[in-house]
Amino acid sequence: MKTLEVGGLRVRSAGPVAGPAVILCHGYGAPGDDLCGLSSIIEAGPGVRWFFPEAPLDLGGGARAWWPIDMVAIQIALMQGRPRVFDTEAVPEGMGPALSRTYACLQALIRDHGVDPARTVLGGFSQGAMVTTDLFANSPERWAGLMVLSGTLLAGGRWRPALAQNVRDRPIFQSHGRQDPILPFAVAEELHELLVESGAAVEWVPFNGPHTISQGVCSRAGTWLQSVLR
Repeated sequence: MKTLEVGGLRVRSAGPVAGPAVILCHGYGAPGDDLCGLSSIIEAGPGVRWFFPEAPLDLGGGARAWWPIDMVAIQIALMQGRPRVFDTEAVPEGMGPALSRTYACLQALIRDHGVDPARTVLGGFSQGAMVTTDLFANSPERWAGLMVLSGTLLAGGRWRPALAQNVRDRPIFQSHGRQDPILPFAVAEELHELLVESGAAVEWVPFNGPHTISQGVCSRAGTWLQSVLR
């Protein structure tokens, strides 16, 4: 695993210096290398490169974030045994700068590291999935596919028109745990319905589990990546 500075973000990379690629962004509160192990767990096929951008915000103790979240409200909801409630239409404060910085990183990967969007899958886990869902729908590049690992519907007023216009027939992999206490399964189902209504070719992988990436998801993701990147 190599560590690079790319477009203003730290990026970890694995695999060859050329070929198809997978770019995965980690979730809120995780260290920058949180998803790196997936490069050896998910069987995406031979010759695939992996890139793992690190979120710009330092929360201390190695934890990173793409934008701030009210964790106190989430903890209270969890202690009270009720699902987290948030506005799926609103654009969170700080999301705009996160998108700009991540897009600059993607542009640098294309310019300086030979990443070809047509042969590259974007994706992420949780908050990282929200970042890449927005970029997949709104950036001018036509990425090969999108992986939404325990993501959610967000910025609905921004996403709906972009998805309706830009994702028809494009491959999207979406997984979510039915017992997810952080990002409710019901809201993930809303996102799934929106993706289907927008005409995307969605591989939907619900599983019995919490806010995580299960072994079954890794297996299905490998098969899906091989079909998208072959």
